[in-house]
Amino acid sequence: MGRTAGKKVSCHAIQRHSPGWRHCRVLVVAMLCTTCALLFASEARAQCTARNVLQNQLRLKKGPSVDRPQILIKSAVDVPVWKTITIGTFANFFALSNALDAAGCGIGNSAGEILARPIFTLRDTKTDIELFTVSAAELGFQTDTALLADIYARAKQLGFGLAAAEVGPQLRLQYFDQPIGEFLIVGMEPIRTWKGAPVILNVANGGAGLILIGQDGGADTQISVASRFVFVRTNEAAPAEAPEAVALVGR
Repeated sequence: MGRTAGKKVSCHAIQRHSPGWRHCRVLVVAMLCTTCALLFASEARAQCTARNVLQNQLRLKKGPSVDRPQILIKSAVDVPVWKTITIGTFANFFALSNALDAAGCGIGNSAGEILARPIFTLRDTKTDIELFTVSAAELGFQTDTALLADIYARAKQLGFGLAAAEVGPQLRLQYFDQPIGEFLIVGMEPIRTWKGAPVILNVANGGAGLILIGQDGGADTQISVASRFVFVRTNEAAPAEAPEAVALVGR
């Protein structure tokens, strides 16, 4: 690229109406397109790196993630939209994988494996999706940990829904200002690896750059109630429940 970019390309020496003129114009256009593509890739590559994440946070004056007060949620209708992302923007897995690679986003082994599984699908039309983040404690769990199946059941009862698997990598590509120390579990149906292990996705910033990792998605997996989940919201959001009903979740 360096040698090509450093030279001035001109077609003036070729007669305008000769075949060579047309060939030269095609060559110039191709070179310009290649240069633009490489510059775009270079621009995007830094987005997920630790250095660029820090620059984004300094620019936005956004500090590391801190503990937030746990507010009991009575219904999904009471929870504001956290972030809106667009899915259905990639034609296939290879295009999605290339975009993650170009942005420099880290991908864990199990996450990379389930993204390549046939059951992982992409929407074929662009669609805006509203996302909501809640912790298991905010859903009403009062113990240190809770079963993933119970967390999903409680979320559904309150009017939240599981997100499509595509939300994980799409959120990673559309959330470059994620605070350091934040790990968001994507509430989704697990996808099994080639060995049969159920895996769900986690969009994270552990301090060394932005990553997409997989974690145990088994129904009996114990999850810290401080962990935050990403859900969508269904059209059947539950009404507020009596306090005694919520208390049962912590038993």
